[in-house]
Amino acid sequence: MIRRFEPAIVLIGFLAFWEIGARLMQVPQYILPLPTAIFAELWNNLGWYAMHAYYTLAACILGFLLALFVGIAMSVGIVYSRVLESTLYTLLVSLNSIPKIALAPLFIIWMGTNLTSKVAISMLIALFSIVIDAVLGLRSVDSDTLSMARSMRASPMKVLWYIRFPAAMPYIFAGMKVAISLALVGAIAGEFVASQVGLGYVIMVAQGSFEITRVFAAIVLLGILGTILFYLIIIAERFVIPWHISHRVIAGGGH
Repeated sequence: MIRRFEPAIVLIGFLAFWEIGARLMQVPQYILPLPTAIFAELWNNLGWYAMHAYYTLAACILGFLLALFVGIAMSVGIVYSRVLESTLYTLLVSLNSIPKIALAPLFIIWMGTNLTSKVAISMLIALFSIVIDAVLGLRSVDSDTLSMARSMRASPMKVLWYIRFPAAMPYIFAGMKVAISLALVGAIAGEFVASQVGLGYVIMVAQGSFEITRVFAAIVLLGILGTILFYLIIIAERFVIPWHISHRVIAGGGH
């Protein structure tokens, strides 16, 4: 029972240490604001922060869903086509080696400063992790299972749907857990470059005017949103693949 509350206990302990330590050391508020001041800032401007958070969250979720759809489609093509494996896969690796913040201004120029450019940047940053894990999962099927399916004259579509996809789901969800955080980073990166709304915009404006408490408030809100999104993926994973060994281990009290 206590284990369920361990994360909350650790978080509360960290905030208490931060609050007490900052007060005892008399750290200036413009360097490290107190947790109580940060949460007071959020509470006093809740509607304003909610509006900016909604914009960032919309860009993040749309970018993530687009990356999931495109990524799985690419993964299927890479697994079934040697040509796509040698071309598309190599192209993705090359694109992933480029810092995405360097590409963000190009998306702003091509698509404007509206939500579309933020979604595109978010999708691009999240795409690689989904493709890598999905390809690995689709290829993880035992060769004997594939041989048996061929001997029973199963079509490639049935092999994909009934054999490869179930085997790949744990890998795909692993990629999704990474991708959802990267999608949020992408949304913020786009807002840093050019935006009039969003938590990234809040951070940029606040740091320009040295409103450090507001910067921390936006960062805390981003942390909350990222945590919620991550655990929503975990809930979806337990619903879709409850048979996977990782869930049985958790249910049994393991690590």
